[in-house]
Amino acid sequence: MREYKATYFLEEYKAQYNKTYFEDEANLRSLACRRLNIFLKTMGWKQSQWNHKSILEIGSATGFFLDEAKKIGLQTQGIELSEEGVKYAREALNLNVQLGDFLGTTKSWQDQKFDAIFAFFTLEHMPEIEPVWENLNRLLQPKGGLFLALPSFYGPVFYTQPLEWFRTHPQDHFYDYSPNSIKNVLNHYHMEVKYSKPLSYHPKRDLGWRGKLPKIGYRWLADRTCYGDTFQIIAKKK
Repeated sequence: MREYKATYFLEEYKAQYNKTYFEDEANLRSLACRRLNIFLKTMGWKQSQWNHKSILEIGSATGFFLDEAKKIGLQTQGIELSEEGVKYAREALNLNVQLGDFLGTTKSWQDQKFDAIFAFFTLEHMPEIEPVWENLNRLLQPKGGLFLALPSFYGPVFYTQPLEWFRTHPQDHFYDYSPNSIKNVLNHYHMEVKYSKPLSYHPKRDLGWRGKLPKIGYRWLADRTCYGDTFQIIAKKK
């Protein structure tokens, strides 16, 4: 598994997004609030229940998502590989975040269960995927929710520019998913998909027939089929 050095949130994030993770805090918190709203609406959690719901975020970074969840009363816990991220989450935001990888950290959690587990662009970085899914299933309460954001191979680049997709594929992405492939995994663990949408819309990347559609038509079709280079999905454990 990749080692996230102390410089990640300052240097690598800036190289990709032209600003540091901390400089992008407002946008990251806004995204966190949107995701929380989608999740709460999808799961049908009433506000009176929030104080009694426990959540875990895998790959919690500096804790911005957990902090927004904590503000509305959810009981929060996180796991993060970056020492810098954990230090900020603990000291600046007073969050319960463990330093370590998901499998190593949760080995000692014999009786712990969560009402929801969140992982945003994290699962693809884990080389031992079967035990990861076994642990996700073990830690999630019956009727609990799983919210994932992932790269997708059901999108315009893979489908219409496959050579470009392979050329730019990150070396630390060990497993690739599509909405259908992850649905099969979720069904295996008795989880039912309740929500799935692409995270962005890039008709200009699509060199096929979809890319020739009007923008409104492209977006409608992408939403209906979860067609995108990245997507997010919510599943409920039966």
